[in-house]
Amino acid sequence: MPRTAVFDLDGTLVDSAPDLHAALDRLMAARGLPPFTRAEVVAMVGDGVPVLVERALAARGLDFDPAALEEFSADYTAHAAVETRLFPGIAELLAELEAAGWRLAVCTNKPAAATAALLGGLGLAGRFAAVGGGDSFPVRKPDPGHLLGTLRAAGGDPAGAVLIGDHRNDVLAAQGAGLPCLFAGWGYGPPAMAAGAAAIAATPAALPALLRDLLP
Repeated sequence: MPRTAVFDLDGTLVDSAPDLHAALDRLMAARGLPPFTRAEVVAMVGDGVPVLVERALAARGLDFDPAALEEFSADYTAHAAVETRLFPGIAELLAELEAAGWRLAVCTNKPAAATAALLGGLGLAGRFAAVGGGDSFPVRKPDPGHLLGTLRAAGGDPAGAVLIGDHRNDVLAAQGAGLPCLFAGWGYGPPAMAAGAAAIAATPAALPALLRDLLP
């Protein structure tokens, strides 16, 4: 059975906070509102763009506005890869796993269009067997249906798969799907979010050994 490593995107494969931050600040500036700190933005990431925009507006005392969501989505998609970069060690990790025969996939709550723009901008288009965006299926993480749908699209099987992510949603989705989760300790999520994960990987370089332990 081929082994499949399914990765979360923001905070796991890529440090996307700079571009998310910039797009949120532009959204606020258009409304005459003050910008955010980086810590505020990181704390709002992980549940998809609609929730991100809702949280940002609420932080400035505003109700959710569908027009603001549309405005942010178009702006962010057009600028998703300006400052976003792979975390150190991720390029080497992906190459090592590919050489070892692992199938690679992405399961992210980021919308599919923005995900495609980001992966393309980083030269990763076509690198993954499947990419499940936050609007690719009727549900998204922490619902296990999002992970299982991505896994099916990649031609993988839960019995031979591991999810790697930095958010509580990743741990919960993996638990619901019946597969282990390795927590990305270098990402945005605090250690408390790792409860229930099979292990915490301090760096991308630590992942291959942990993956081999789970799926020899």
